[in-house]
Amino acid sequence: MQGMLNGVVMRSTGSQYVVRGDDATLHTCVARGNLRIKGWKSTNPVAVGDRVSFLPQERTDEVGSIMELHERRNYIVRRSVNLSHHKHVIAANLDQALLMVTVARPRTSYGFIDRFLITAETYQVPAIIVFNKVDDLTEEDLDRLAEYQEVYEEAGYRTFITAALSGVGVEAVRTLLAGKVTLVAGHSGVGKSTLINAIDPDLDLWTLEISEASGKGQHTTTNAEMYELKVDGDAPAPTFIIDTPGIKGFGLVDLEPEHIGDQFPEMFRLKADCRFNNCLHKEEPGCAVRKAVEEGRVAESRYASYLDILQGLDEESPYRLD
Repeated sequence: MQGMLNGVVMRSTGSQYVVRGDDATLHTCVARGNLRIKGWKSTNPVAVGDRVSFLPQERTDEVGSIMELHERRNYIVRRSVNLSHHKHVIAANLDQALLMVTVARPRTSYGFIDRFLITAETYQVPAIIVFNKVDDLTEEDLDRLAEYQEVYEEAGYRTFITAALSGVGVEAVRTLLAGKVTLVAGHSGVGKSTLINAIDPDLDLWTLEISEASGKGQHTTTNAEMYELKVDGDAPAPTFIIDTPGIKGFGLVDLEPEHIGDQFPEMFRLKADCRFNNCLHKEEPGCAVRKAVEEGRVAESRYASYLDILQGLDEESPYRLD
């Protein structure tokens, strides 16, 4: 009988998982025993990106067994659509998250971007914004792009501009990914799979054009899946990307009202200047955040998202659509 190996979960196919051993071999496994992490209420006890210990299959007609789930250093979750008090772990053990945004056809709302960024901040995942499809923008669209960039760079986020089909910005993103585990997220139709294919054409991820009737992308990815990328250069470790389903909304979990403002870096920097240390930045006198909004030092769109999220915490809907 073979001994236990360690590896990372690359994808889930329902009852089975594809695990990449640390020796780069791939194994089909099932989860054995009680693998839930203590204190977790999750719809999926094993997630893509999880580090596991497993027994490999001994014969080709068998499957291996995941025996132990290692502690997660971070993760990205959303509220379960069907079970409002449970969370669905999209992916775990991430070096960074790339949020792909389009300012037109389809347009990504400020509210969606902010909910994703708050989730990343909450679970200690560095987030970067990639504005894609910039080769197909009108003058009005370009003005909006500049506005979006200013808002998020002022807040403290790195932004990149790409046009995956024409190759604009692809090298910069390839360099950004090298040697890291990166979650790629965004609405359907923003070009996630197209950009990943441009970085490593051998992957040949399945893509579909935008539906002309709705202007929205069709769902081409049904579950989060991890892929090993071949990138040029001397990366210190293997390069992995996690492609996610097109996400329509983000249900926030695990956030108390007094902690929401802390997940907006530009507001958190001002917190100590508020008159009251428990200031919620609403009607309290001496609020440094509201003053900064009035003076244009904090974007009105970001403050509006903050108030929406603050108001929406007690709603029963799985997520708000903007």
